Amino acid sequence: MRERLRARLRALDGLGLRRSLRPLEMVSATRARTDGRTVEVFSSNDYLGLAWDPRVRAAWSGGGSGSSRLISGSRPAHEVLEAAVGEHFGGHALVFSSGYQANLAVLTTLFEAGDLVASDRNNHASIIDGLRLARADVAIVDHGVLRDDTAGVVVEGLYSMDGDRLQLRAVPGVLVVDEAHAVGCLGPGGRGVAADQGVHADVLVGTFGKAYGAAGAFVVGPPELKELLVSVGRSFVYTTALAEPAAAAALVGFRCADDALRARLADRVRRLRSGLVQLGIEALGTDHVVPILTGPRTMAAAAALFEAGYFVPGIRAPTVPAGRERLRVSVSAAHTDDAIDGLLEALDRCCRSS
Repeated sequence: MRERLRARLRALDGLGLRRSLRPLEMVSATRARTDGRTVEVFSSNDYLGLAWDPRVRAAWSGGGSGSSRLISGSRPAHEVLEAAVGEHFGGHALVFSSGYQANLAVLTTLFEAGDLVASDRNNHASIIDGLRLARADVAIVDHGVLRDDTAGVVVEGLYSMDGDRLQLRAVPGVLVVDEAHAVGCLGPGGRGVAADQGVHADVLVGTFGKAYGAAGAFVVGPPELKELLVSVGRSFVYTTALAEPAAAAALVGFRCADDALRARLADRVRRLRSGLVQLGIEALGTDHVVPILTGPRTMAAAAALFEAGYFVPGIRAPTVPAGRERLRVSVSAAHTDDAIDGLLEALDRCCRSS
């Protein structure tokens, strides 16, 4: 077995695709220690800086849930969190341990063999895997195309690799919108891209581990969907429930995500993006996910930025198409003027020399 595993690792090495973990000790909302140095972090999805907020951090106390909620019981922390989320988004909410699990449960519950479902070409891996497990007939559509002749349409509100919003509209089938990178940040009350465009999503998937600064995820939809997910959503039924401290922290982060933080994030985004324009560096999207296409120079540019004190991940194939490799900058409301201006100076040097 081990030789077979080594052979697969050698194959990844040959393609330049072996990944590795980098220990990162956060020391503030946007700064971390790694490899004996302190770096400014522009890779986190902590878009509102709430993961370091003392109110959120104080909620991290207690223990695990012990088992699935069907086995060990639905805890008050889960119930209160679901009630708050459901009221805010206008539906019935169910909490999951991760966004990946939420998408798997939703898609395998909503769709089955024989259903034709349209999935955007740029959809997240969790959506792709969920539709595969549903054994639905999947029509991969060009990015941004919404079909009217399918049982369902699955899209993201804000795409995490291109940083763009789709132009959404109502469709005859079920509209599922993964708003993981948008909730808390975009739309009225941080309700996401669909709400910002006045479009009703039949099912909304969101996370607590990004803008809300905690962990876990949620699904909002009609009461019948929640009942079905509790009964047959395999990644809910057969998974240990979100730990109570995480649920408590998620509730605090959810309540702390206000218009002032969203305005601060929007101001940080404007500062970075206007600086990129002045430097002649093209970036995709319009919001807090800022991809900069760097092609085959990507990993060298990421390494140069790290040496300059800025932690920005290089994204390469197969996560994105070959030839579309990029630096993915994530902006936080907690980033200072100096941090953004310093990153711009480093990008100017790295993108021109790498």
